Amino acid sequence: QVQLVESGGGSVQAGGSLRLSCAASGRTFSRYVMGWFRQAPGLEREFVAAYSWSGGSTYYADSVKGRFTISRDNAKNTVYLQMTSLKSEDTAVYYCAAGPVSSYYRYDVVRRYNSWGQGTQVTVSS
Repeated sequence: QVQLVESGGGSVQAGGSLRLSCAASGRTFSRYVMGWFRQAPGLEREFVAAYSWSGGSTYYADSVKGRFTISRDNAKNTVYLQMTSLKSEDTAVYYCAAGPVSSYYRYDVVRRYNSWGQGTQVTVSS
């Protein structure tokens, strides 16, 4: 497993942008699938985006497609989530997650990931 620490959350007005960062420990960062999830009060944790280990494929929830971009810098052991055109419904605690390359579960399933960060709050005001 890897240790994950998120940063970059905050408060922003609707239409604004934020970039979240997730710093990972460990020398094998490049061999993990990395994902971002979010959880609003009273709701279940939901998938936002994922970046595969091989091929550089990315996956997005329909609700953020075209507005959010996930990227990773293996040299810096960091994965990013660039969020633009933010909406009030994007308000949540955002979690970074790491999972094995091979898994029975799809990228958008919480159970695929076995390492989680502590979360960072994103608040979008309308």
